[in-house]
Amino acid sequence: MTDQTALITNDAVVLGILMSILGFVFWTSQSNHIIFKNLYKFVPPILLCYFLPGLLNSTGVISGSESALYSIASRYLLPASLVLFTLSLDLREIWKLRKKAGLMFITASVSIMLGGPAAVFLVSLFAPEIVGGVGPEAIWRGLSTVAGTWIGGGANQAAMYEIFKPSPDLFSAMVALDVFISYLWMVILLFGASRNVAINKFLKADDQSVSEIKDKIEAYQLGIMRIPKMEDIILILAIAFGVTGIAHFGADNIAPWITENAPYLSTFSLTSGFFWLVIIATTLGMLLSFTKLRNLEGAGASRIASVLLYVLIATIGMQMNIMAILNKPGVLIVGLVWIMIHIIVIFLVAKLTKTPFFFLAVGSMANIGGPASAPVIASAFHPSLAPIGVLLAVFGYFIGTYGAYICGLMMQAVSP
Repeated sequence: MTDQTALITNDAVVLGILMSILGFVFWTSQSNHIIFKNLYKFVPPILLCYFLPGLLNSTGVISGSESALYSIASRYLLPASLVLFTLSLDLREIWKLRKKAGLMFITASVSIMLGGPAAVFLVSLFAPEIVGGVGPEAIWRGLSTVAGTWIGGGANQAAMYEIFKPSPDLFSAMVALDVFISYLWMVILLFGASRNVAINKFLKADDQSVSEIKDKIEAYQLGIMRIPKMEDIILILAIAFGVTGIAHFGADNIAPWITENAPYLSTFSLTSGFFWLVIIATTLGMLLSFTKLRNLEGAGASRIASVLLYVLIATIGMQMNIMAILNKPGVLIVGLVWIMIHIIVIFLVAKLTKTPFFFLAVGSMANIGGPASAPVIASAFHPSLAPIGVLLAVFGYFIGTYGAYICGLMMQAVSP
């Protein structure tokens, strides 16, 4: 099924469908009907908000690649939601989580760097033709771009494309591989978030530090909660999108200036406009948490942020196309082996260090999914934890190019 055969291409109609899906999921999640009660015992609502749009995209009803909705949601709704989430942020409490969060983030990055060449080597033992190729068609060149986006983000992926120069066809297949594997892993993590207690029991992890922050945030919210007036809602939206506007203005000026005057900083993704958009929005949101505007949390700031984030989740879901990977089915084997190595390593480290599943999930998605996906996973544990995912994902931008470059060279070394 190709993008041209999509049944619905009007973004206004697609947005209506996505919002209807969100409405249906949340309405049924509160239903007492036995079918829905049994369904949501096993499937968390957030997972359906992601999966149903993906199903429509995979079957050709809508086209995620042709729609502008994801671009709009990631550039406008994501920074706006981050501003509102960080309004009630307690930085001193978040700082206490730095050791566990940092450990799992670094573990995730290293496992991706080493997992790539390990996957190429393992697949070459029984199917060398899959990981072979010469010149621009060499599979390792394409896989290096996957390493770029899995450790860092889109800017790092573009950097690897310029450095190793895979063919356009090979790069297209790698984009499909990246989308399929990363979103499949996201689905698994969302499901795991609903089984957090059981997984922590398996890891023998003490989730007290994360629970304490959630409890403090919930207690703070209850203490200041009030029935919001229209003026409150307008003010909340004014702050969210006002700061988003400032972030865009800053990104539109800072990124081009660095590109022109210090292009070597592209290694750290500092020439990426999206990087600065996330940085500025998150920073200003954290600064506002030290002002009286923090009390807007009582009028529902984080709930509005959650609404914006769920719209983003739906647009992320519509990017997943199971059919696209069939163009180069061989690379799917490499991708699955690669992600399995990543999963084994992070679970092993979490088990040995008794690290809560929250840090494992967010640290992993901060690498593989980046700033657009990491807050989704974090918010699945609690909406107020979303900024932690973004803060970790930002670090991926800095190390993504270096890590992916080293990974690419190692994959070249083990390729047949």
